[in-house]
Amino acid sequence: MSYQIDFNLILQSFPVLMRGLVVTIELWLPSVAIGVSLGLFLALARLSPFAALRWPSLVYIELFRDTPVLIQLIWFFYALPILIGLQMTPFEAALLGLTLNTSAYAAEIFRGGIQSVVRGQWEGAKALGMTGAATLRRIILPQVFKRMLPAFTNRAIEVAKMSSLASVLSVHELMYQGRLLSSTYYRPLEILTTVAFVYFVLIYPGSYLSARLERRMAARD
Repeated sequence: MSYQIDFNLILQSFPVLMRGLVVTIELWLPSVAIGVSLGLFLALARLSPFAALRWPSLVYIELFRDTPVLIQLIWFFYALPILIGLQMTPFEAALLGLTLNTSAYAAEIFRGGIQSVVRGQWEGAKALGMTGAATLRRIILPQVFKRMLPAFTNRAIEVAKMSSLASVLSVHELMYQGRLLSSTYYRPLEILTTVAFVYFVLIYPGSYLSARLERRMAARD
């Protein structure tokens, strides 16, 4: 095989990849932030004694966890205009799909964390006159945050990589730009290797900071 690796093309294409990186970040951060916030409400509904809240949240969570993310993104873009007449841009459809998928996984992380706290703490707080919301905010969530942090970190990393699926909707994110450059210059090895490196540079700092935060919180115990 006489293929000659040449990374000189990367210097010319780097601005295009950076534009894709910006779009990737615009997909990644909001979908994680909104998805995690929505996940807390879903978890509380999942743990509710009221079936009218518990069952719809369970159906929602399992629907998004048990179907491929790629199909969810395609469905939001192509099916919603047919079913309810709502036409979204490819970026909006991808953001909605990633956010709702993230919320389902975040709900299960919250549920596991909340259920790991012994029931006596809820009862003790109630005996002191605290409301359920105050108990959750001031006693339960601060305790379980450390336990949930690794799971949330892994989820955030997964969402960053899943954002590459938005390329099938022609969202001009990092993977889309990489594939476009590969098909234009016929240099997939160099270009996709660079795309992988950019993903690593994007994701690793968050993973490193999360690990340091875990160690710092563990040292306080």
